[in-house]
Formats: sequence, structure tokens, C-alpha cells
Amino acid sequence: MYRIYVERKEGFQSEAERMYSEITGFLGIAGVQSVRYFNRYDIENTSDEVALLASKRIFSEPQSDVVTTDAPVLEADETAIIYEYLPGQYDQRADSAEQCLSLLREAVKDSVKVGTKPPRVRCARIAIIKGSVSASDIEKIQHYLINPVDSRLTDDKIPETL
Repeated sequence: MYRIYVERKEGFQSEAERMYSEITGFLGIAGVQSVRYFNRYDIENTSDEVALLASKRIFSEPQSDVVTTDAPVLEADETAIIYEYLPGQYDQRADSAEQCLSLLREAVKDSVKVGTKPPRVRCARIAIIKGSVSASDIEKIQHYLINPVDSRLTDDKIPETL
């Protein structure tokens, strides 16, 4: 299992800015100082070499994204809300990533180990809320961000398999 985190660089953080605006404006939670937003990808059935190549070619845009394999470190006044699609729910981002990984593996199969099983990808979104925010405000933000029909709250544990 290979896990990467992708965050937009300063000047490209439109999703984080949108969330901040909606949380402070629409929800009226004034204690929020900032929001950071990450896309998290769990990649299975491919070598670390291919996953590393994919992190730069498929999962991010080098000019606008920062990619890391390290989980974001939370400060004392930060709370992470991690959510993903429900099992069985179609995830276009994961499906596209799997197709791109298959193409990448085919292109590099002569120079690196690629694996034999079809690649699998699971995506999650992480919103890191910074500020003086109560537990009820965090719950309010979770209910706003997560549509229970297609998504669920998850944790930061790395699964054994997808």
C-alpha cells in the first residue's frame, strides 16, 4: 500500500478558500482562522517506483501542488476532518487514477517493476480546520461537508487492502 497527500501551493488553494468562506460566512462559525485542504490517495497493486512516478505525473501538477507521503501534522488548535466515498459509490477521481496508472505501468514496464494485478486507488479528502472551534462547530462543519448519501467520515489508518 502506498499513500500520498496532495495539497495545493499558495495561490492555487481555491478549494480551501471556498471551504473557509462557506464555513465562516454560510455556517457563521467565526472561530475558524484558516482551512487547509488535501486529497489523499491510497494506491494498491503497484510498485513503489510506479507510485512515486504517478505521484508526480497523475496525482498532482508540479507547478501548483505539494506532494508528500507524510500525513499532515496537526497543531493544538487544528482539527482534521477526513471523508471518503462510501464503499460501492462511484468515485470518478479514483477510477481515472486507476486507468492512468494502468497506462503508466504499461509505459514503464521495461524499466521498473510494475506488478501484475490491476492497480486500485481509494481517494479521501482532508479538511484541516484551524482556530478556536467547539466540538459542536466541528460536527456542524462535518454535516456540511459530508453528504451521508454518498460519503462517510473516515480515519487516518492505512488499510491493509482496498
